[in-house]
Amino acid sequence: MNLSAPREPAGPLLLGIDLGTASSKGVLTTADGLVVATAVRDRPRSMSRPRPTWAEVDADAVWWADVVSLSRELVAAAGGRIAAVCVSGVGPCLVLCDEDDRPVRPAILYGIDMRAQVEIEELTDELGREQILQRCGKTLSSQAVGPKLEWVAKHEPEAFGRARRWFGSSSYLVRRLTGEYVQDHHTASQCDPLYDVHALGWAQPWADRVVRHLELPRLAWPSEVVGTVTAAAAAETGLPVGTPVSAGTVDAWAESFSAGVRAPGDLMIMYGSTLFLVQTLERPQADPVLWTTTGIDPGSYTLAAGMATAGLLTAWVRDLVGAPDFATLAREAAAAPAGSDGLLVLPYFAGERTPVFDPRARGVVAGLTLDHTRAHLARAVYEGVAYGVRQILELLGAGVARVRRVVAVGGGTQSRLWPQIVSDVTGQVQSVPAVTIGASHGSALMAAIGVGLVPPDTSWATEATAVVPDPSLRSTYDELYAAYLELYPAVKPVLGTLSRIQERSAEAGRAS
Repeated sequence: MNLSAPREPAGPLLLGIDLGTASSKGVLTTADGLVVATAVRDRPRSMSRPRPTWAEVDADAVWWADVVSLSRELVAAAGGRIAAVCVSGVGPCLVLCDEDDRPVRPAILYGIDMRAQVEIEELTDELGREQILQRCGKTLSSQAVGPKLEWVAKHEPEAFGRARRWFGSSSYLVRRLTGEYVQDHHTASQCDPLYDVHALGWAQPWADRVVRHLELPRLAWPSEVVGTVTAAAAAETGLPVGTPVSAGTVDAWAESFSAGVRAPGDLMIMYGSTLFLVQTLERPQADPVLWTTTGIDPGSYTLAAGMATAGLLTAWVRDLVGAPDFATLAREAAAAPAGSDGLLVLPYFAGERTPVFDPRARGVVAGLTLDHTRAHLARAVYEGVAYGVRQILELLGAGVARVRRVVAVGGGTQSRLWPQIVSDVTGQVQSVPAVTIGASHGSALMAAIGVGLVPPDTSWATEATAVVPDPSLRSTYDELYAAYLELYPAVKPVLGTLSRIQERSAEAGRAS
């Protein structure tokens, strides 16, 4: 528990909740964005990996339990003066539920779950790669929900047959809170090939083809009030019956909303368990290795990219080398020389999304010598993720959409080291908000907009400090970045062999 001391502001309060990969956070704010109280639930081991390329969560025991716990704590701090609620969460995910809205299987997570590669190929062949790209704004990848629906229908027909509705993380919680069956436009735009980014609606007949007998939810914009808290939900959460609930959306977009990344050319880098980049566009643009989606504001668009591991890797290093905490590890990494004395990490420990989209990619630590220490390894992990960011920024700068301003957010910004390494590697100045509350703050803002407490163009973003690249390190990082670009193509065949061996070993372990 981490509850801040409540203040006594006048006026109504907004409750924003965000469900992350390793923790959930709730925030109570006033209509002008003042934070009254926060609460956190850490659950670093709630994600399960039944196989090396799978990622699942128990939607009821983890997500709903966190909403119940956070709501009860913050309702007590609010003294009952909650005007509206909004929940964001990891995504896009797939939660399949039966007629009584009970999950028929664990929720399948976003792009870090790479089980549906065959289904991606089959749907692409059936519908046409170029047709999908032009209609949906991106090609099918592990980020897409459609192939995961296909995978469940094919591999778990009994569970799929019992299912009647399908949800993302936030829409599942809207259902639990209000009884309404709704999907927000942004999340829907990541449920390829079900959504048409130009028509801003379900892509028929593709949507009916993929969901089969399942109902399609109605669509709403993330800030839109879609229902009110039911008596049953009130009994569990402590929220007053009838409290308005906004649709909510995917956590990275809620965080970009909180950070004020809303003008064309604005780009957010979110340093979390995974790493995500979201850029605001003037109009939809199609690119085969990036994701075009709708945004938070009605009629808006964004371009996005994601890496499968980021903070997850720093946690891996911490546990591997026995560091007492992240602060100690960051101090040691900061003391190691730039370039880690020739140690290079390929950060594909859980496969990779942008730009290689390879579920069989694996992590590589190249150049190890007996002189390297845990400090070198820790710094090399930060640098490996930074090389991946540079590769994505170069894609964005190659005529797709010009980046004009970069805002850094997320838990990884709590230490200056990681954003500084990214700036040094990329040559890009980053703005770090003076107060980073996160996606829960963006959800609270959506709730305020939804009930009309503030105008739709309101921003709660705070003044920022700048992270400026060190030009003396440019040549070091240019040399290592060139090696980074060569490493994956050179070892890709070997990584494919190793991933298949790992899958056989995991299968044998389950059989025994």
